[in-house]
Amino acid sequence: MTKKGVLLVNLGSPDSPNPKDVKKYLGEFLMDERVIDVPLWARTLLVKGIVLNTRPKASAKAYQKIWWEEGSPLIVLSERLQDKLKTEVDFPVALAMRYGSMTIKKGLQELADQGVDEVFLIPLYPQFAMATTETILVLAEEVRQAHFPKMNISNLPPFYNVPEYIDVLANSIKTHLEGKNYEHLLFSYHGVPERHIRKSDITNSHCTPSDKVDCFCCKTPSPAHEFCYKHQCKEVTRLVGEKLNLEEGSFSTSFQSRLGFDPWLQPYTDRTIERLGKEGVKNMAIVTPAFVSDCLETLEEIAMEGEEIFHEMGGKGFTTIPCLNDNDDWVALLGKWINEWAAAETVNT
Repeated sequence: MTKKGVLLVNLGSPDSPNPKDVKKYLGEFLMDERVIDVPLWARTLLVKGIVLNTRPKASAKAYQKIWWEEGSPLIVLSERLQDKLKTEVDFPVALAMRYGSMTIKKGLQELADQGVDEVFLIPLYPQFAMATTETILVLAEEVRQAHFPKMNISNLPPFYNVPEYIDVLANSIKTHLEGKNYEHLLFSYHGVPERHIRKSDITNSHCTPSDKVDCFCCKTPSPAHEFCYKHQCKEVTRLVGEKLNLEEGSFSTSFQSRLGFDPWLQPYTDRTIERLGKEGVKNMAIVTPAFVSDCLETLEEIAMEGEEIFHEMGGKGFTTIPCLNDNDDWVALLGKWINEWAAAETVNT
């Protein structure tokens, strides 16, 4: 008989908002070959020679703005999700981070110590991307082979277009917009370099990430969509728009958090917010569906910097919609998926 368990995996966070801890965290994150996908010598030169000598202090100040008394918001919110999820399932539920001190190895060890040998790994990302889902799955398999060879790991695939998820996300957006006066709803997703889209194209011919306006490749059915982050983001926007009966032109998609000088997915969120303000939009709302837990990118980059940009451009009302976090409907949906996995695994064995 096997014993089942669940491992939730999110991005990660520095141990504290002081520059030393932030530098350590950024070093691990940015040296990941699936985050900055250039040869090791170039990545080392860029990260250790430039970024880690300039960015930690600024990033530490940003973390200090959003840090909670309990700790990193991303960690705290992920732990709340974990605690609620334990009441939905009859299996051990562990939590790990791809980067930082809450390692995947520690998470798997926690499950192994409870006798778990059948793990359902849940990357907490709705869409597939090299720098999120793929790097988690690759590292988890490396850790399993090295330390837990008898453990079997399966994973939840990207769920960006699963109707139940769209329902939960749409209902959360609707709830947080009740009574709010807004003219435009912006769906802001974490950006990735355009080359990541090309590298993930299993057809080697479909994706055209530089098609910034019409995105015909994203609208044309293709096997490439299984791993196309851009398509999956745009699908979330389209499906939620349909679910909420949003009028065409009243909502749009953008991408945030670019780094370096390479072309990243466009349009950029900061420039989109600026454009909306210049065009006379006085009240806007923004949601960040690439994240399931609020973090630096949502609490500081969007809720603080984004609002400041909008006000500078003449905007008035700026509504930031929280991520799903430990939303009860979201917890129930994860619990449902876990129980369905467990039932299927039982039948298969």
